[in-house]
Amino acid sequence: MFFMGSRYAACEGQVMTNNISGTDDFAYYVSANDALPSVTAKSAIVIEALTGRVLYSRNADALCYPASTTKIMTLIMALEKGNLDDVTKVSVNAADTEGSTVWLEYDERVRIRDLLYGMMLVSGNDAAAAIAEHYMGSSANYAEKMTKRAHELGAVHTNFRNVSGLPDPQHYTTARDLAMLTAYGYSIPGFENIVSSKNHMMLREREPYNRDVENENILLWIYNGANGVKTGYTDDAGRCLVSAAKRNGIQLIAVVFDSLYMWNDSIAMLNYGFQNIEPVTVVKKGSKAAAVPVRGGSKKMVDLVAEDSVVLPKCKTDRDKYDVKYDVPDSLNAGIHRGDVVGNEIILYNGKQVASVSLIASESIERKSLFRLIYSLFT
Repeated sequence: MFFMGSRYAACEGQVMTNNISGTDDFAYYVSANDALPSVTAKSAIVIEALTGRVLYSRNADALCYPASTTKIMTLIMALEKGNLDDVTKVSVNAADTEGSTVWLEYDERVRIRDLLYGMMLVSGNDAAAAIAEHYMGSSANYAEKMTKRAHELGAVHTNFRNVSGLPDPQHYTTARDLAMLTAYGYSIPGFENIVSSKNHMMLREREPYNRDVENENILLWIYNGANGVKTGYTDDAGRCLVSAAKRNGIQLIAVVFDSLYMWNDSIAMLNYGFQNIEPVTVVKKGSKAAAVPVRGGSKKMVDLVAEDSVVLPKCKTDRDKYDVKYDVPDSLNAGIHRGDVVGNEIILYNGKQVASVSLIASESIERKSLFRLIYSLFT
């Protein structure tokens, strides 16, 4: 049986809906009620990753060129596809890919793991191409699948034409979409390890045999809790940055597109996010969640309590609430031991499960003896 209830709350910051035009007048992009008017990005958003709640935004639904922040989706697809210790052979096409590079050579063999680090830390377009060819034969095929997967994840205003973010009029996304995709990335094993790494030693079979690559995201060195994710730049896209930080168990993601000062903008936005959200205990360890009938036992009911506490983010100005759902049996047979797991308490935000905790029996309940069972039939 299922029970619905409410706990604590969540929030939506200022969401701007103006479309970005071709004007260079910065004031055009800043609403009078913008909470961070000093931010220079033409499109921006900060979200809390677990729930997707928006803490701040400006023109977050405007179509923008993502430049190399595209590689976040390239990484997600690769992590979903296969073994990072697979080895691939570099094609002529991959070795000759234009733009930023990790200097791959034709016909050399490289681990997918090293290509992913090279792609994310120093934005190797050649590494991105090699990854795409390994899994799907070409960058075009891979990009098509990236778009399909992005739409499945809810990023429906996104279209990828390549795997690296090179300029293409039909290669675009929105700040909201990319923040959503990045939040999903943090749920995939290996994603955070890669995007938060300051350095990685790429193993190569040709000179230079080993290459130590250093992450271009300077926030990893200067911002408390920074743990990702990717820089980007083209003339058309301007300076782009998807940044992330985790404090007190709260994971924030910030996206800035076409920013004059992307580092300052991102720091200001992350600071604003952390100032307006805090951890709150939604479920307390040992708290009673339900009572379930017991058949053939020395007691007729057993209380189910939370095995652990659940701490989740909450906006300081929030009024919307987390919902809880109890997944417990209609009844139990006697012979229950204290601490037995007999159900789950599921916490939801906007209908999406964000956490769960096991429900355990608060006490042991023995089976009735034969004499007591017979006696109970006549009393």
